[in-house]
Amino acid sequence: MSSELLSVILFLTAILLYALKAGRNNIWFTVILITSGLFVILNATLFASNYFTGDGINDAVIYTLTNSLEGAGISKYILPATGLMVGLLLIFGLLSWILRRRKHLPHHFGYSLLALLLSLASIKTTPAFQQVFDLVRSQTRQGESDFAAHYQVPHKTMTGRKPNLVYIYAESLERTYFDPQAFPGLTEELGALKDEGIDFSQTEQLPGTEYTIAGMVASQCGIPLFAPFNGNASAALSSFYPENVCLGDILKASGYTNYFIQGADLRFAGKDLFLKSHGFDSQNLYGARELEQRVADAKYRNNWGYYDDTVLDEVYQKFSELSQQNTRFALFTLTVDTHHPDGFISRSCQRKSYSIEGKANQSFSAVTCSQQHIARLIEKIKASPWFENTVIVVSSDHLAMNNTAYKYLTKQDRKNLFFIIRGDQPNSDLNAVKRSSLDNGATVLDILGGDNYIGLGRSSLSGISLSSAFLNMKEKISEWKPDIIRLWNFPKTLTDFTIDKKNGTFSFSGANFKLPLLLRVSEGKVEPFPEGEYSAPLRYQLAEFAAGDTFLWVDKCFRMARIWQPQLALSNDLCLSSGQLNAQPQVMQIVGDNYHGTADFKPVQGDEKRFRQNIAQLKIEDNDIRYQADSFIFHLPGAPQAVKSFSGISRPEEWGRWSNANLAPEVKIEYRDPLPESFDLVITARAIGPNIHRPIPVSVGEDIQLLNLAEQATTTTLHFRNPQQASTLVITPPEPIISDTGNIIGHDPRRLGIGMVNIKIVPTQPQ
Repeated sequence: MSSELLSVILFLTAILLYALKAGRNNIWFTVILITSGLFVILNATLFASNYFTGDGINDAVIYTLTNSLEGAGISKYILPATGLMVGLLLIFGLLSWILRRRKHLPHHFGYSLLALLLSLASIKTTPAFQQVFDLVRSQTRQGESDFAAHYQVPHKTMTGRKPNLVYIYAESLERTYFDPQAFPGLTEELGALKDEGIDFSQTEQLPGTEYTIAGMVASQCGIPLFAPFNGNASAALSSFYPENVCLGDILKASGYTNYFIQGADLRFAGKDLFLKSHGFDSQNLYGARELEQRVADAKYRNNWGYYDDTVLDEVYQKFSELSQQNTRFALFTLTVDTHHPDGFISRSCQRKSYSIEGKANQSFSAVTCSQQHIARLIEKIKASPWFENTVIVVSSDHLAMNNTAYKYLTKQDRKNLFFIIRGDQPNSDLNAVKRSSLDNGATVLDILGGDNYIGLGRSSLSGISLSSAFLNMKEKISEWKPDIIRLWNFPKTLTDFTIDKKNGTFSFSGANFKLPLLLRVSEGKVEPFPEGEYSAPLRYQLAEFAAGDTFLWVDKCFRMARIWQPQLALSNDLCLSSGQLNAQPQVMQIVGDNYHGTADFKPVQGDEKRFRQNIAQLKIEDNDIRYQADSFIFHLPGAPQAVKSFSGISRPEEWGRWSNANLAPEVKIEYRDPLPESFDLVITARAIGPNIHRPIPVSVGEDIQLLNLAEQATTTTLHFRNPQQASTLVITPPEPIISDTGNIIGHDPRRLGIGMVNIKIVPTQPQ
């Protein structure tokens, strides 16, 4: 019997036993509901993780959830995620109903205890628990390690001819797709080019290399990407594996200028941070935001960013431009059209569809389309006068995750794609040595004239891969996981620190972290918690701390002072808060561009009532926040005390908020009390697109005034008479437009009309 089936049987037995035999007892009911609920949540997490990775709960899931999701193309996952949440609510409701079916019976301790033991056993035997347990254990394993004997630091410079480099990361484009027997005609164009170069056919995927940023780290630094569980620490750092010497570092030190071009947002999963930490200058990084002003058609894009035909055209333009300048360069790019769950079909590919078993398959179609664009780029480089001085690398970033082709891929012997085309030595070769993507960077470095090793990677041309040296390299990588995590050099103590307001960093013990930042500090341990556009605000993360946890929080004053320092509640400056949630935390405003402080966490006498109050304040929804002010300040979350509710208004930004017709066709602000019989409406706002200098109706009761706004924010005063004592202000932008302004990439674009900075009601004498 499989462990999965056994866990389900134990779970159902526990539920039925308690429901039929245990009787009435609120405490036991709560305990059984919690344990059975944990079983459900674990398996739901496993189900959701499988939906994305096809490999359950692994490091890819943990890293992605704890790092920046900014720029993620998540719209295709909204419906499945909504369905999962609805399903969970229904299951919990059903569980509660079943467990209380026979609550009229007297309680039986023995049956309750047996039901609890069975419920705990169901958790212990479920594969989800085992996967989580293995992840935690792999990060905390102690004892002797031979990691240092195999981890090698390359020289920072290289000698030799040093040709230019074009490195193409092909999203999820594993070598399995190139099997002509399994998938005939799928990759004709790129497959032909692969056969003309050095084809490394046995590139395995190791733990910590199975998602895009991890694949990039593996190929350039020769190590897997393992980030600690303690907080979202990797996302908070302002550097990425700061002490490692990676391919980009060596290229830069050897006179190369490094470039990176992709269609998606650079910030997703901390990709920009990794590149800037290892040899790439920020002005040479191009993602969705940077390409917007360069591409011919800025609106031609998918949920992740720009299509591969657009991006690879930009790559060739950059290649041509740099080659003509006769400069030494390394040009990296990453495609996106083959991203799971089913990819994207660009408009310029000649073959837009691929059928299997008599049906068109979207993922295969995206593969056959994207590989045409990659092949076209390579052909153009080969036909150029600069090819002889160029090395072209084509590599999958990782094996395909759970896409619509997944069931066909898993029937094959799956390997990553990695082949090299040399302009100076255009000979074909099939290299079948056992290797991994950790070896990619070292192999490229060897060809360019450098060492034949980087980290755990070895050149497949002149060295021996650790995948060949060890019988089971996957087990060895898991054994080395704590050693690899230590390469992040996370500090364990917090004493003196520096806050740099200009650069937005918090520094202590030799490490730099991005602001805003929340730290949980305990003896011998400092856990950083960052905030991203997709992650929970820091106050929600702080609300999950235990009563006695010591914290230090650096953020905009209004985010924390509303709770603990009311006189700073409207300040947009930077503040520092520290203490414990079961007491009164301290809040201070940061004065000056550079603040040097000392962490002095004194013992406090905790108070359970204060703890509950602080948690309740921290968890208030943004739109439910109310602050003391005589005007609606739109860059703050919430609204002034005088406002009862509002609608049609988007999220706060640094300058204010946009109206968003996707939320409501008009901006509506309802005040708690009737507005004055006569008043001036003083509004600071701007308009966008066709709403600029166009009459915008503003109404209170039966009185309608017209607002005229420029493209830049201006202040306008409108006079209203309100004899009906209406309490609602309505602003109706005449023509909301779909706009990319301030959008979160991967989300549906908003329909914007006006941007509001401030609204104030000033009573006047009736005329």
